[in-house]
Amino acid sequence: MSIVEGRHEQRPLSLGADAVVVGSGAGGAIVARELARAGLSVVVLEEGSHYTPAQYGAMRPTESLRHLFRESGLAVATSLGDTPLISVLAGRCFGGSSVLTGGICFRIPDDVLHDWSTTHGLARIDPADLDARFSEIERDLDVTEVPAAMRSRSTELFVEGADALGIPMKPLRRNAPSCKGASRCSFGCPTGAKRSVDVAVLPEAIARGTTVVCDAFVARVLLDDQRNAKGVEGTLLDATGKAGVKFHIDAPLVVVACGSQHTPLLLLRSGIRSPHLGEHLTLHPGLRIGALFDERVDGWDGAMQSVYSDHFAGEGITLVGIYATPNVLAAALPGAGRDYRRLVEQLPHLAFFGAMVHDEGSGSVRRWLGRDPLLTYRLAKRDRGRLLRGLGILGEMAFAAGAREVLLPIFGAPPVRSREALATALAHLPSLRSVECAAFHPLGTARMSARPEGGVVSRDGKVWNTQGLYVADGSILPSSIGVNSQLPVMALALDVARGIVEQRPATRRAA
Repeated sequence: MSIVEGRHEQRPLSLGADAVVVGSGAGGAIVARELARAGLSVVVLEEGSHYTPAQYGAMRPTESLRHLFRESGLAVATSLGDTPLISVLAGRCFGGSSVLTGGICFRIPDDVLHDWSTTHGLARIDPADLDARFSEIERDLDVTEVPAAMRSRSTELFVEGADALGIPMKPLRRNAPSCKGASRCSFGCPTGAKRSVDVAVLPEAIARGTTVVCDAFVARVLLDDQRNAKGVEGTLLDATGKAGVKFHIDAPLVVVACGSQHTPLLLLRSGIRSPHLGEHLTLHPGLRIGALFDERVDGWDGAMQSVYSDHFAGEGITLVGIYATPNVLAAALPGAGRDYRRLVEQLPHLAFFGAMVHDEGSGSVRRWLGRDPLLTYRLAKRDRGRLLRGLGILGEMAFAAGAREVLLPIFGAPPVRSREALATALAHLPSLRSVECAAFHPLGTARMSARPEGGVVSRDGKVWNTQGLYVADGSILPSSIGVNSQLPVMALALDVARGIVEQRPATRRAA
């Protein structure tokens, strides 16, 4: 395979191609493959390192955090106002965050597409336009419904609690058709079952002549005086992540796909200016509760995620069954000393339930001290209520399923042992800043728009007032979508790539 590991390069690297794609995740991989299928020579640049499925599948979760995650999994969105500090998890490796997702595949809800086509004036975006794109990618990734037999006991209790309250549950669809139920998808599939883009997409692009350069930090996109893209330049990183030798890629077509956190920074460093660049960040703030049962749960025995409920979608809340690896869950348990030891010893009896908020987009991405950005985020008043409502629903479900204690994600809060205690704890919560939250779907920081004054890129993904410069990742989504973003990002990236091929059939690097 044509994969260059930049950490081993001792001399400056200079390449020429018809197109360069910055980022090898869900968006970048799809674009690279599509351009390669059209006969273009393509170079993909990935800031992270290359690990094979066998290599990352053998890693402990703590090793995955160090080697595969951006900022070793410690990135956060700094809270503004009455807002939790939110952990923001993203990949930095060959295949990007696709390697580290739970594999959940949702299409963009029709009401969201309707809002984009009306409120945002993006008339070409509707279910009919994207249906074929979604179907094609679902076939490529072998997206299938998770069978009931793959549900862990934690998930079964989640369903039982929902049934008792009249909350319907539905099976999730995932790109892991041969899942073995190891329950550690978010750290790299240990069995090779997940069809992440490093397995399902990039190999074809490489087979068609694409070169992937890993350990490659792109400093800027190069534009001429007429604002035509002409390539990129940057620095190869050594094994410690420090800057090494420089590289330069000459190409008349540049597609930026380095995610909602880093695409704005690259465009800013490249001289792109827009009041919307780095703004409108949405996160889908997620939270989970622990539920302690008398019975042994062993929640790690089964698919990490297999069911969900959109029963409260009208309130902006999605419920999702979730169970991460035991050591990660144990690290997040409340208490200290004997109280903490008691819960760790009872981890086999703990189930975990999750929820996600469909948020408004009140965050920003700014340049910071190093290569990674400063994220700030303020929950809208509406979303603050949704967060508490989600916690209340999860707690009620746990007690309905027979839990004897519920562990709320509230720093310093003791376990609650009754519905009344749950209601009291939420009613007297002094500040949402004490709530533990995580986010996995940062979106919207270079959003598409019908006019230059409304966003950063046009409907076809081209950066306004430039030629040959496109964006194809989650940053172009004009609003929060309320569902997991892997499939939506890939569908829009395919749309952008097909548009490039149709509009620029003769695109080739000058001889």
